[in-house]
Amino acid sequence: MRISRIEVIRVAMPFSAGRMASPQRADGPADAYNAASRTLQKMETLLVKVIADDGSVGWGEAFGHLCNPATFAALAGPVARFFIGAEIGGNPDSFAGRVEAAHQAFHAFGRTGPMLYALSAIDIAMWDLCAQAAGKPLHRLLGAMRDTVDVYASLVCYDNDPEEVALQVRRAHQAGFRAMKLHETQRAAIEAARGALPDEVALMVDVNCPWSVEEAKKRVSALKATGLGWIEEPVWPPDDAAGLAQVRSAGVPIAAGENASGVAGFRQYFEHRAIDIAQPSVAKIGGISGMRDVIRLAADNGVRVIPHCFYYGAGLLATAHIVATLPGDVALEVPWLQWSTRLYPQHDFGPSFTLPAVPGLGFQPDTDVLNRHAVDTATVA
Repeated sequence: MRISRIEVIRVAMPFSAGRMASPQRADGPADAYNAASRTLQKMETLLVKVIADDGSVGWGEAFGHLCNPATFAALAGPVARFFIGAEIGGNPDSFAGRVEAAHQAFHAFGRTGPMLYALSAIDIAMWDLCAQAAGKPLHRLLGAMRDTVDVYASLVCYDNDPEEVALQVRRAHQAGFRAMKLHETQRAAIEAARGALPDEVALMVDVNCPWSVEEAKKRVSALKATGLGWIEEPVWPPDDAAGLAQVRSAGVPIAAGENASGVAGFRQYFEHRAIDIAQPSVAKIGGISGMRDVIRLAADNGVRVIPHCFYYGAGLLATAHIVATLPGDVALEVPWLQWSTRLYPQHDFGPSFTLPAVPGLGFQPDTDVLNRHAVDTATVA
């Protein structure tokens, strides 16, 4: 089969995070662009629908959130056009050359950022079509032997309010989650979460790249007694591999990779022995092809892979298929939100996730919901 048409669909879905009354304060300008910010009442996703000449449909998802207009422009412009006519069979070798050629063609426009995010979405959709052609669920094509994966709840930001953080982790625990991740930066809030949970519940923290190396060393050292599963991206800029290596010496496991500059960025982390956990993100790293490259590289360097996934569409399903190929103690990250409606049947996340048994990715969005929440669309043929 060959790709005949690509549709780009920007979607914004309303959600609730169960927050207490908002404090009387203004978010900083950077906070508004963080997907965990309390300023957001809708979460954006950027979907691609790749249609083949035999009528088959593959789905992908690109990173962007509030920067989606830039990724949308890349997809609706040069990236989608590059893949029109591409051949896809039941073996990934059928399209690997086209994917590599695209990375080379567009490298001058950025090795990460909107161009790579756009390529990620197309890559996921091509793997979806490939698995359909092979007649296998994607995780089976990738060699997985399990169909269900554990899930950990990724909470939004609660403004470092210890009382609310404790309340929210208790809510997540009562919902059945046995592992969860905060997006807080203050010791008091993190300790409140730890104190509100049984010891057997794993707690991780993503601080979103806020500190200098020296500040990070102090703050991470102060959290050592909390017994965190990991602290994620403590250093600005996030690709300061040598700085991360210094922070790692504080004795708390360090996770990073969501913001790596492509696969090459992970090589830098590994060469500097900077991280304990590699976190490639399927909608940012180059899709499933990029994820597989990072997983192989991490295995060569003895580093665990636990993918990043603060998405809810085709990218979340793609990540679930990837997680099914990893060791059984690797869980799937999902944003712990309450949605006003479901985009697709599995869009109601609990402590475990069963992968669709149909050939391909298994992403089957509700057309009415998709159309109702679409904020921009484009078609390339």
